Amino acid sequence: MTTARLPLFPLNSVLFPGLVLPLNIFEERYRAMMRELLKTPEDEPRRFAVVTIRDGHEVAPSAPGIPDPTAVPERGPAAGFGTDPLRSFHKVGCVADAATIRERTDGTFEVLATGTTRARLLSVDASGPFLTAELEPVPEAPGEEAGALAEGVLRAFRQYQKRLAGARERSLATGAELPDEPGVVSYLVAAAMMLDTPTRQRLLQAPDTASRLRDELKLLRTETAIIRNLPSLPAADLTRGPTHLN
Repeated sequence: MTTARLPLFPLNSVLFPGLVLPLNIFEERYRAMMRELLKTPEDEPRRFAVVTIRDGHEVAPSAPGIPDPTAVPERGPAAGFGTDPLRSFHKVGCVADAATIRERTDGTFEVLATGTTRARLLSVDASGPFLTAELEPVPEAPGEEAGALAEGVLRAFRQYQKRLAGARERSLATGAELPDEPGVVSYLVAAAMMLDTPTRQRLLQAPDTASRLRDELKLLRTETAIIRNLPSLPAADLTRGPTHLN
């Protein structure tokens, strides 16, 4: 299987194929990454890999402003990720294409990227100004009964939306129909549900689309039942995700 070496962007969240990722870049190692990506012609994909940090935390402080004023943050491309960065990350991530990279006057960046395909992390190189990784693609097989499962997930997701959105009724489907392609459905629902990071990671690395949809159907039924029994919940806007700080 063909491998590729790409810049590596660790996050405390999970990126799914087809989903948009806004980034606010201020750490020097990630600024260097964006400067390198800007060397790629605009008509070619500016690709980097997004991987999720294990346990949702870096293993050491890596930026100023930490609570202990006597602590000195690590520096360099692997700062915060220990002597073997590969062990700090989940092994399946997502390749992203940076459609927009805008440098501010202070040298920081605003970036808008989109997840494209899943990839498996094979090795991590910390010898340059930013982390790079050797990755291999993770194909997406449909699995058995993916079409029927997608229909069931969409029905369950609409019920989940109604329970969650409340009076504001702002949801993934606002102004547009939900897709019906099973793979797309599985990723959109995984991104839109209120799930913890380990669960999102489990969904990302599901062996096939049908397996992911089965898992989502169970999660949707469970979460909808929980919401039904709560007295009230703040309205949720599932169309917008947070801007991630590095």
